[in-house]
Amino acid sequence: MATDGAKKPSEAELKDYAAQADTWFRENTPKDPGFMLPLTFMEVSTDQQFEFLCDWQRKVYEAGYLGTSWPAEYGGGGMHPDYQRISTRMMKKYDGPIILNAIGIGWAGPLLLDIGSEEDKRKYIKGMLNADDIWCQGFSEPEHGSDLGSAQLKAVRDGDEYVLNGSKIWTSLGDRAKYMILLARTSNDGPSKYAGLSFFLIPMKIPGIETRRIKKLTGEYGFVQSFFTDARVPAEGLVGKEGDGWMVAMKTLEYERGAKVNPAGGYYLKELDAMGVVDLARNSQRGGKPLLDDPVMRDKMVEQMMEIQALNLNNQRRRMAPLNQDKPMGLAMMNKLARTEMIRDLTEFSLGFQGTRAGYYVGDENAVDDGYWHRSYLNSFSATIGGGTSEIQRNIVAEHVLGLPKGR
Repeated sequence: MATDGAKKPSEAELKDYAAQADTWFRENTPKDPGFMLPLTFMEVSTDQQFEFLCDWQRKVYEAGYLGTSWPAEYGGGGMHPDYQRISTRMMKKYDGPIILNAIGIGWAGPLLLDIGSEEDKRKYIKGMLNADDIWCQGFSEPEHGSDLGSAQLKAVRDGDEYVLNGSKIWTSLGDRAKYMILLARTSNDGPSKYAGLSFFLIPMKIPGIETRRIKKLTGEYGFVQSFFTDARVPAEGLVGKEGDGWMVAMKTLEYERGAKVNPAGGYYLKELDAMGVVDLARNSQRGGKPLLDDPVMRDKMVEQMMEIQALNLNNQRRRMAPLNQDKPMGLAMMNKLARTEMIRDLTEFSLGFQGTRAGYYVGDENAVDDGYWHRSYLNSFSATIGGGTSEIQRNIVAEHVLGLPKGR
């Protein structure tokens, strides 16, 4: 858990902290490293990008602006969460690079702070924060799509080890990660397919694990397929008991989907600058006139801005405890679905008024903003898939939030 028991700071203390954080990020945020930086943690392709982002995360952590509200005994700052919110806000203000270790500090870390053993917290948390230990996620499998409950990668107990056989896909950073959170099948018996699943924390750099990078439509290699052939991992990596994996995975997905939040700080995806779309439209022309003079395009732009404002207001509502007592927390579940779909729509909209220049991509001298909007559009699809596809999210909202009957 975060250090919610820390004393709530006064307005004066927060103001002083904000001034310090503002100065630090203003003076230390890199502006142009001389090569293209990823927009999300799922796009890291080169050693140069990886090492740069590891160094950046470590620098932010050592300055005290990452893990600020996580317990000090595990490597965090032990401060009130209000301080962490300020740090992240300042990082956004100066458009800092993404924080690389998304699976570690966004998914696995909060899970361990919530239900992990004392030994695991002391072993893993600090390495997640300072980027010494990069993590990946082994949930999806090639043959089962979004049907996570049908995972077939086998984990067979053999003394103090489990022997793993099978494969996982979309394991972002899997080729560089030191550890993985893994959902594996330990039994085919039980009342349902979910009963035979177990959850593990496993090392990646061991015999029997092979990773192969997957080239994306963008030309980047952020995705990875991982193969397990008689790979032996320590039995102590089991989280909970055998057969409890489905429940542990669902807790993890609560963090991935934003239904629960225990922020270590920073952000793992560059947030789209909606006003940048407005500027793009303002500087574009159609028929020799500014695009925004077109009443139809102006009306579409206003609709986009209204949706963005609605989502921002929902984010504020998520901080109001009385509005978030339901299970599975409808506001947060809806926000994941609506925001990822909105970003895809908005980036597609931005391409629609670039005219013939919309056909150019990164590296083409005629590309608008060096292909930024094209990259954003193509990469926006990954967010509609990760943490459960939009189709899965719609089913969850319909059945578990709205109480609608299951479709046949």
